[in-house]
Amino acid sequence: MGNLVCCVQVDQSKVAIKEGFGKFEKVLQPGCHCLPWFLGKQIAGHVSLRLQQLDIKCETKTKDNVFVNVVASIQYRVLADRANDAFYKLTNTRTQLQAYVYDVIRASVPKLNLDDAFEQKNEIAKAVEQELEKAMSAYGYEIVQTLITDIEPDVHVKRAMNEINAAARMRVAANEKAEAEKILQIKRAEGEAESKYLSGMGVARQRQAIVDGLRDSVIGFSVNVPGTTARDVMDMVLVTQYFDTMKEIGATSKSSAVFIPHGPGAVHDVASQIRDGLLQGSLPH
Repeated sequence: MGNLVCCVQVDQSKVAIKEGFGKFEKVLQPGCHCLPWFLGKQIAGHVSLRLQQLDIKCETKTKDNVFVNVVASIQYRVLADRANDAFYKLTNTRTQLQAYVYDVIRASVPKLNLDDAFEQKNEIAKAVEQELEKAMSAYGYEIVQTLITDIEPDVHVKRAMNEINAAARMRVAANEKAEAEKILQIKRAEGEAESKYLSGMGVARQRQAIVDGLRDSVIGFSVNVPGTTARDVMDMVLVTQYFDTMKEIGATSKSSAVFIPHGPGAVHDVASQIRDGLLQGSLPH
């Protein structure tokens, strides 16, 4: 009906290409336009101004000879004031974009090792965007953004990378565990050393107290009992200790049987032996 009354409608986000007798005349913006078809005027086609996206998967290899699939997403649109260039100069826009993306990716990725390719995705995307912007601007297209959405190596390579990562983490864990055990052993040794030191201090103090007690006993006995010597007092102390020992052995229910000579003469012999042992230990070697 619109053609009969020489009127055409151009939808929003689109432009129409107007021709007169097969020659381009102008770009029609969205809205209603008069098109006298009987004067050779016609609509050659429509061009969308919406943002479009093209996902491209490109197979290439890295510098360390690992084959990868690089997935790029190209977001582009037609410039409204250059819609005629986009309509007339390119037959297949998506194929043209794909060719440029392949060229840039296969020129950039082989210069990088696999790990560097993952780290430099933004640089690869920037290189692709710059090349597309330079090439497609002549055809009336604007490259809005270029993204490298995925770099996917072969499944065997991925498994090997995961194993390497796992081995590295296990090595770090083993080092940390060994360091922790080392610290525990050091602390345990320090604790044992401190315990032995304190035990030695206790024994030394105990022996010093015994010596002080014996000395005080000898001095007190000699003063209170005239005519006694230090040797007599020492014999009496040793005899007292002897009887205390016998008492403790007899009072312990789980003690082993101990056979020792007993009697007045045996007590004298025990005292002589203890005194001789003390005197020999005190002599210089």
